[in-house]
Amino acid sequence: MLKWVNPPVTITQIGSLLNGNGLKRDYVTADEISSHAGLAVIASEDQLFADHNGFDWKSIQKAIEKNQKKKNRIVGASTISQQTAKNVFLWQGRNWLRKGLETYFTFMIEWIWGKERILEVYLNVSEMGKGIFGIEAAARHYFNKPAAKLTRIEAAMIASSLPNPVRYTVKPLSRFVAVRYPWVLSQMNNLQGDAEIKKILPGSKAVPPNSPAK
Repeated sequence: MLKWVNPPVTITQIGSLLNGNGLKRDYVTADEISSHAGLAVIASEDQLFADHNGFDWKSIQKAIEKNQKKKNRIVGASTISQQTAKNVFLWQGRNWLRKGLETYFTFMIEWIWGKERILEVYLNVSEMGKGIFGIEAAARHYFNKPAAKLTRIEAAMIASSLPNPVRYTVKPLSRFVAVRYPWVLSQMNNLQGDAEIKKILPGSKAVPPNSPAK
């Protein structure tokens, strides 16, 4: 059903409410999201998203090797598909039960939903600030505009916060986001001509990916 219907609520969203962080969200369709937002999260989180089957095996192997060397510093390698499966169906954490279920749901959404729907749901349910879920709520909270009108720079700033959106804030601008978003912008420039990425980007009614930054 979630191929066509947005999830009514997620465990992470419930947790945000219970922890006193609140819940701001407003689901929108892909046509109501700037293509800049889709390109920014791909550039920031998963540059092989259009090509893989849900898992970036090379990055996973590299993460395993790094984690074995530095056991006190955990490095992740989750794709957008994996993060979407976790955000929609599961809870936050790193135990083996959750990772096993995440693998199952990742395969399922790749098979049933497809890339465009996965990216649309990811942009709608991901936490993008303290108690802020989804690109529409983030755009209105940070920039007082709908997600369809986000510029490249604004989208890159939001995407740069995703590794830890509660800690790495867009407003006030944290040091992490300030340093990272120019890199995300450069990666967006590198990826915007990719035909496979173009096919899955949201925002057919929004600003085209190759329009000038504002």
